[in-house]
Amino acid sequence: MKKKKIMFIILCMLTVLAAGTAHATEKERVDPLQPAIAEKILRFHVLANSDAKDDQNVKLKVRDAVGHMLGQKLKKVTDRAQTEKIVQDHMDEIIETAEKTLRKSGYTYGASARLANVDFPVKTYGDYTFPAGKYRALQITLGKGEGHNWWCVLYPNMCFQGSVYEVVDESSGEELREVLTQEEYADVFDSGKMQIRWKFLDYFR
Repeated sequence: MKKKKIMFIILCMLTVLAAGTAHATEKERVDPLQPAIAEKILRFHVLANSDAKDDQNVKLKVRDAVGHMLGQKLKKVTDRAQTEKIVQDHMDEIIETAEKTLRKSGYTYGASARLANVDFPVKTYGDYTFPAGKYRALQITLGKGEGHNWWCVLYPNMCFQGSVYEVVDESSGEELREVLTQEEYADVFDSGKMQIRWKFLDYFR
């Protein structure tokens, strides 16, 4: 009886994993709503010099410094175009802030920044999963830019809820809901799947 229960548990886990993989693969391959979603948001992307621990740590320091500076300037933006204009108008200050943070932390490599159309894989941010494809982004590259990256959604504001850390609260979700159509919002909102996963795990606790 015990062996049957173990086999049942293993079978259920494999089923859930297979379903999750199939969902991720499908979302990675094609999402007809991706272009419409991408038209309405601006992402913030920081590429570390390398995957070395120190390079990854300073990446987060740069994120915080630039985020603090931009957060003050973007408080009253009402659309993506306005956000892009403010970012572009302050690009020199963004680069200066990033390089100042690097120098203060003892690094000799520099930083570059640009507004660009960037290819992103499927990315999950809190309860929200954004489909793969091209997105407009403020991209900061530190040194060679060969390390793991950090990202968030700059418009609508899902970056700066009191800090620049990856905290997506209800107000962030509401801002996203106001920008996207109902269908687009349902496409990225992931809480239902998350709840199912956690309930499944709770069954075995």
